[in-house]
Amino acid sequence: MTHLSGKEKSNYVQDLFTRIAGRYDLMNRLMTAGQDVRWRREVIRRAGLQPQARVLDLGAGTGDLARAALAQQPTARVNAADFTFEMMRAGRKPGDAFGWANADALALPFPDETFHAVVSGFLMRNVVDSQAALLEQLRVLQPGGRIVILDTTRPKRNLLSPLIWLHMHLVIPLLGTLLSGQSDAYTYLPDSSEAFLTAEELASRMLLAGFKRTGFRRLMFGTIAIHWGVK
Repeated sequence: MTHLSGKEKSNYVQDLFTRIAGRYDLMNRLMTAGQDVRWRREVIRRAGLQPQARVLDLGAGTGDLARAALAQQPTARVNAADFTFEMMRAGRKPGDAFGWANADALALPFPDETFHAVVSGFLMRNVVDSQAALLEQLRVLQPGGRIVILDTTRPKRNLLSPLIWLHMHLVIPLLGTLLSGQSDAYTYLPDSSEAFLTAEELASRMLLAGFKRTGFRRLMFGTIAIHWGVK
């Protein structure tokens, strides 16, 4: 992926998620042993939603964070936005109490200071320009609004590093190939995770973008992190 230009990476990622949309939720449950459901609940807790809060689930995929937001704060006004039509189509469910929008994280179709919270799950490692994506999220947040990011992160080397490598480079691609037939999609996952920012680097970029009171918490043997900050 490192040899692709910004536009080429954008097109590749959109095509990849179009192809795996139908198996996306199942693979998430299997790859994380079901822990991603708990992580999303924590993302919403850290967003600190008040009644009637306006929430953007950015890179929403099939809408799991949007649903978690409404489960914790039923009066929230939630928008789910994603770059890939097929992901949104796979995620639509009868009775969903939130709206969907096709959106590029680098050029959001929302006015300044629209939302009380912007949350994302496994978005940031896929964007072409992480700093531009952070600035866009800052722009659409109201003063005092919160950003919460759930994503993979490069783990520090430890005794479990060989097992983590095996899980990322052998188990996940094998599962992905068996369930979706899309082997390249599930080699992209570990490759993009290893090429992504460390937790400390992403926290620094959030500060550079203008967020205050930032912090992060590592999960799953240091391979996942939740970051947060305030406008």
